[in-house]
Amino acid sequence: MLNQVFFAGASDGLALGNMLFLLIAFVILMLLLKKFAWGPVVKMMDERANKVAHDLDSAEDARQQAEKLSKERQEQLTAARTDANKIVADAKKSADAQGKQIVADAQTNAQTLKDRAATQIEQDRSEAMTSAKNDVADLSVTIAQKIIQKELKLDDQKALIDAYIDGLGEK
Repeated sequence: MLNQVFFAGASDGLALGNMLFLLIAFVILMLLLKKFAWGPVVKMMDERANKVAHDLDSAEDARQQAEKLSKERQEQLTAARTDANKIVADAKKSADAQGKQIVADAQTNAQTLKDRAATQIEQDRSEAMTSAKNDVADLSVTIAQKIIQKELKLDDQKALIDAYIDGLGEK
């Protein structure tokens, strides 16, 4: 009767022994699958899970490293800009100072040239006055000789003319 319940509509030839044999074969098959197939599959799945976890950790480390490098490059860029601005400011200060120095040197040179010119003018004026005195003295002597028909000494005439010209300059 039990056979009829389990194998309703099955042939009478299927007995409980066959069922036990199939059950034992199934259990053995499951044990073999567990030993030879399930272990390597679980091991492969664990390795795959570990690899994925490792890859995720590596990716996170790489992302953090990239952020760190990005911050460092940004800081270096900021420092470079600061240095460039400082260099430009120093160059402007240097150019201003050099420009002021050039102007001061030019003014000094101009004043020196002006002083030299004034000295040269004074010297030329003095030479011209001396030359004019000598010419007037010679001319006076010549005129006086002709007028008085007497020859005076040249040194006496020059002294007389110099005294006269000095007297004119004081008036």
